[in-house]
Amino acid sequence: MKPLLSKTTKPFIIYVLVILLMSIPVYYFIVDTIWQNELDEHNKTIAEKTAYEFNHLKLSNEMLHESIKLWNSIQPETNIENIKAEVPQNDEYFTVEKAETFAAEPEIERYRCLKKVVYINNKPFLFTVQTNIEESRETIAAIALNTAFFFAIIVVGLLFLNRRLSVVVWNPFRNTLEKLKNFNLNHQSKIEFEKTDTTEFEELHQSLSKLIEHSISVYKTQKEFTENASHELQTPLAIIKHKLDILLQNEDLTSKQYEIVEDINKALTRSSRINKNLLLLAKIENSQFDISENILFNKVIEQSCEMLEEHFHQKNIKVHSSLEMEVFVNGNMSLTEVLINNLIVNAIRHTTQNGIIDMKLVDSSFQITNSGTEKLNEDFLFKRFSRLSADSTGSGLGLAIIYEICKFQNWEIIYTFENDQHIFTVNF
Repeated sequence: MKPLLSKTTKPFIIYVLVILLMSIPVYYFIVDTIWQNELDEHNKTIAEKTAYEFNHLKLSNEMLHESIKLWNSIQPETNIENIKAEVPQNDEYFTVEKAETFAAEPEIERYRCLKKVVYINNKPFLFTVQTNIEESRETIAAIALNTAFFFAIIVVGLLFLNRRLSVVVWNPFRNTLEKLKNFNLNHQSKIEFEKTDTTEFEELHQSLSKLIEHSISVYKTQKEFTENASHELQTPLAIIKHKLDILLQNEDLTSKQYEIVEDINKALTRSSRINKNLLLLAKIENSQFDISENILFNKVIEQSCEMLEEHFHQKNIKVHSSLEMEVFVNGNMSLTEVLINNLIVNAIRHTTQNGIIDMKLVDSSFQITNSGTEKLNEDFLFKRFSRLSADSTGSGLGLAIIYEICKFQNWEIIYTFENDQHIFTVNF
């Protein structure tokens, strides 16, 4: 995951970099064009000024011929030649590349050229002038380096300012986020958000306050319902069961009536167990348990095994256990006891007669393995009231409760089937 600042800054930097790269050829074209236009004006000025100076000297034709010859020899970048008067020529601008013959290491360089007809002593002459334009590339390179330098300064400055400003601008948001992380619905206390002059944060605080008030109200209603249901439903169920127990002791009952009452008693017992389990699930979903207790996990396992020892003997199940001493976990004691009891009862229920149950406990996980013949359907494994075997004595909520307890305590439950063995692993 990336922070919001990097997500907004990175596209901006990429955009500026792309614009910078696109600007380089534009810089080159504009500067080169301006440079050539300036050189054209420069060359034209040289031609006109040279002609003016020759005319100003008022030389004879013979002296003019010698002077032009001397001029051509000492000015290698210019040339003056006589042309026919009847051949008019327009100014011609062009660029050539040639090697510098006078340099120690000749290099190919560009020259901006002008061919212009000038009149000296009222006679037409073709004046050719060439000016090196390599300086334009150096100018472009200097501008590009200068632009890149200031681009780097802008980017570094923006990153620095963004980080400094984010500390101030996003501080109310971080405070709000921290308060939300520490919010516990069990405490049913409202969050007091700090005042800020940022419109978006104020709107966020108002929306969160309304949401929290609604959540607390719903939580109170659900909690009252589960508590009332626990009390109101269990009481009549207990009375009915008590009456059935009295009825079963009646000596006037026929065998047929006895069987009917016994079936009713079993159904009532199962209904009472389902009611308790559903209420437990409701309390877990409503976060009505404290999970900050420090639990000695291996001790809870040993107590559960002692309590269920009779069930092991009924199916002649051998129990092998490998428990590390003093494995402490954070959670809720009562929920952890229910978790372990349900795992062991589930293992007993799905273990064949004379089977084996193996339990292992290490620092990071608890694993319970029991012998079996067929893999359980993982699609319905942790669904409520799903039937994974022909055993109808269970409530159909045992594995669902296991799953919800692990989820509530931030643990992980995994089921696998290997070598004719059911394996349930709880990762802390």
